[in-house]
Amino acid sequence: MDQSWISKDKKPIVIAGPCSAETEEQVIQSCTRLFRTGKVNIFRAGIWKPRTRPNSFEGVGAKGLPWMKKVKDLLGLPVTVEVAKASHVELCLEFGIDILWIGARTTVNPFAVQEIADALKGVDIPIMVKNPINPDLALWMGGVERLQKAGLKEIGAIHRGFSNLGEKVYRNRPQWQIPIDFKRLMPEIPMICDPSHICGRRDILQEVSQKAMDLNFDGLMIESHIDPDNAWSDAKQQITPEVLGKMITDMELREYNPDNIPDEDKLAQLRSQIDHVDDELINILSSRMSIAREIGEYKKDNNMTILQSDRWNAILEKYQEKAASTKLSEGFISKFIKAVHDESIDQQESIIRKK
Repeated sequence: MDQSWISKDKKPIVIAGPCSAETEEQVIQSCTRLFRTGKVNIFRAGIWKPRTRPNSFEGVGAKGLPWMKKVKDLLGLPVTVEVAKASHVELCLEFGIDILWIGARTTVNPFAVQEIADALKGVDIPIMVKNPINPDLALWMGGVERLQKAGLKEIGAIHRGFSNLGEKVYRNRPQWQIPIDFKRLMPEIPMICDPSHICGRRDILQEVSQKAMDLNFDGLMIESHIDPDNAWSDAKQQITPEVLGKMITDMELREYNPDNIPDEDKLAQLRSQIDHVDDELINILSSRMSIAREIGEYKKDNNMTILQSDRWNAILEKYQEKAASTKLSEGFISKFIKAVHDESIDQQESIIRKK
């Protein structure tokens, strides 16, 4: 499959720009400063912004497309925009947008993805598909397959993490095993990581970006704003162009050629995967204990005992019964759940004893 928009010789491909196009001046300044870093291959900006609440900033709309065209004319950088319906596609094609992407909120809706695919029949343009909000690998792959059936050849995937109500570390939990499985099942599709939406904050962007590169992702999509603190959307996760440039410079990039890896290195590859899954487990446990502390505060305020025996017994029975379906021994599940429960009790006790 021809993936000419991704240069394998210049890994990682870096897609950067503001979460939202706000004004023409902001767009031009952003792309100019990003271009000067020498680290950015594609300029991105949100034109239409699907928001959770109706009173949130939903993008400048079509009036921002000429600003993106001006970026191309001034600097020669390819530009990419998110599309959510056929009318967006038509406008982007009219203004010469080089690459499109489908956002997480659109990927969850097969009808919307199909509408976009139908609008692109007979059109030779690269397009990327973000993972759906919830951890549904089949839905993510299905979005790619709909585009393939429409005749599109240059398709990429974007990993932006998954929503989880109990998450305390990330904005969207990365769940690295899902993009790893995607790459295993669709190895021809380039995988881009969007650490901005995974992190939701600046301080761990470097760490998550490095992990994506260690997992042999093809590139990164990072939100960058000339004045991040005053951005009209997602201010906390954006960084200046100069910070982005240094971040890419400081990354450690490793060569990976599966044709040259001897069999004895297979164990090292598997252990690396185990390490990443273990990292996920620690983050999930950290999130769980944060909730346990909140429960401790509630019990303290309402003069409740720490141990609720009926609930604990129900939890233990539930997961003992589930052991068989997960191919895990009942003994292991019992030990694990008891260990987690003991730590939760200790966390709550520390809150209740606090004066």
